[in-house]
Amino acid sequence: MSPDAASPEVPAGIRVHPRVGDLEATLRLALSGESLVRAKESLARRTTLRVGGWADLLVEPGHEADLACVVVEANRLGVPWRVLGRGSNVLVRDGGVRGLVIVLGRPAFAVIEAASPLLRCGAGVRLNALSAEARRLGLGGLEFLAGIPGTVGGALRMNAGAWNAMTFEKLEAVRSMGPDGSVMEQPSGAIPAAYRRCDFFRENIALGGVFRGEPCSSREVEARLDELNRRRWATQPAAPSAGCIFKNPSVIPAGRLVDELGLKGTRIGGAVVSDVHGNFIVNDGQATARDVLGLIELIRRRAREERGVELETEVEIIGE
Repeated sequence: MSPDAASPEVPAGIRVHPRVGDLEATLRLALSGESLVRAKESLARRTTLRVGGWADLLVEPGHEADLACVVVEANRLGVPWRVLGRGSNVLVRDGGVRGLVIVLGRPAFAVIEAASPLLRCGAGVRLNALSAEARRLGLGGLEFLAGIPGTVGGALRMNAGAWNAMTFEKLEAVRSMGPDGSVMEQPSGAIPAAYRRCDFFRENIALGGVFRGEPCSSREVEARLDELNRRRWATQPAAPSAGCIFKNPSVIPAGRLVDELGLKGTRIGGAVVSDVHGNFIVNDGQATARDVLGLIELIRRRAREERGVELETEVEIIGE
């Protein structure tokens, strides 16, 4: 097993889950050498917004058998667990996460197998890598994934999308692991998915998916990627963020609503509503999760009081 970094001291007032120590000891003996186990791991550095506390225990299983062991042992000991992808749509509260955080970041989960026009991708595959492989093979229709700073697992869990396309629209099959460690693969149509959510993955772990591309020339795919990248950099901030904070209401896009409310540039601590896109909150380098949450509530209150619109967060808020 890969050695872990030195664990920091637990800050005053934070109490780790009482069975985490037992789980850590068990996993250090049971998992393969490809796995990584870290106690008191900072989650701020594992999320794109760069805020939040840390997990009592973080594990990167080496492969599926290790993952099954992690899940089974955590359940046996009564330690709550959750899966974290690249952290691009997550806001971790400053108190961190009690229990176990699982990250599918080892090479075994980042494999792409091509059988054109199908691409079988592990949960740890970055979406820009998936898009790049599709371009190499002359497969279109997956360009929208290139600018989403996440992984296949996160895209499945959130039915991620951009430019009027969504993940589940491009899927043929989904591979997953149940809470008992069992693995299954099923047609994507058998799994209900909605706008920015897939409830199936509240209890099950996404292991990967089979994507279908549309055969076309690499030149066409390249042109489409260039156009989307140009539009993305013109309309989205470069500073650390969690992506779009709110789901778009039916009556008006969230970014336009924030703009019309005159909230661009509004600041609480180190958290700022982006001047580039109103649906982004950026970290100026000094923000805390409390700052970001305060800004979210300010925006929601103004939208409710002045426009009668109830904004729902798209970003997932976790921790204490």
